[in-house]
Amino acid sequence: MSHTLGIRQAQKQKTRQALLDAALGLLEEQSLSSLGLREVTRAVGVAPTAFYRHFRSTADLGVALVEEALGSLHPMIRTTVTTAQSSDERITRAVELIARHVHAYPAHVRFIARERHGGVQPVREAIREQLGRFAEEVRTELAKDPDSEGWSDDDLLMLSHLYVDQMLATASLFLEAQEQELQPAVDGEADGDVRAERETAQEYVTRLATRQMRLISIGRHHWLD
Repeated sequence: MSHTLGIRQAQKQKTRQALLDAALGLLEEQSLSSLGLREVTRAVGVAPTAFYRHFRSTADLGVALVEEALGSLHPMIRTTVTTAQSSDERITRAVELIARHVHAYPAHVRFIARERHGGVQPVREAIREQLGRFAEEVRTELAKDPDSEGWSDDDLLMLSHLYVDQMLATASLFLEAQEQELQPAVDGEADGDVRAERETAQEYVTRLATRQMRLISIGRHHWLD
């Protein structure tokens, strides 16, 4: 009996993940507010009624995508903040983490970037909640830093939000650079020239993001002045 229940549970989870994957693929070209559940179930090959065994609505599915896109980043960001020996090392690790995540999960990054200010309120709130959790976690770790002596909790949280917002902006820039790499060469451009330009796009984002975060860090050191 338990074996049968285990098989059913595994199949249910498999169908749920298939719905999430199909929705994410469809959202490459449209916003969540325009996505129909019949589109999603058709892509998976299940009846529309099967959708409601897993999600109450497309908004509920969107909230699940937010968790899938951002939930796994919490331990990685905490590790990035806690194990760094200096502010510069922390910034370097953060930029590297963002670049790896965008390379591995471009569709998730695009979904978050589009829906953060999109038309589906529960999804906007879910993204805001996740980003708020990131800021709280960063604040907790920054509070342990000797450079934070004399800082109020509110000011540390403000600083943490600046870092988190900058990381999100950096993810969007890396996504644009990655998409540029996928564009075919136009007539008259040598392959070597195009490769050099594409490499420069990634390097430019890395350099820009590092400088922007360092600017925040420099402001931090003079805030109590």
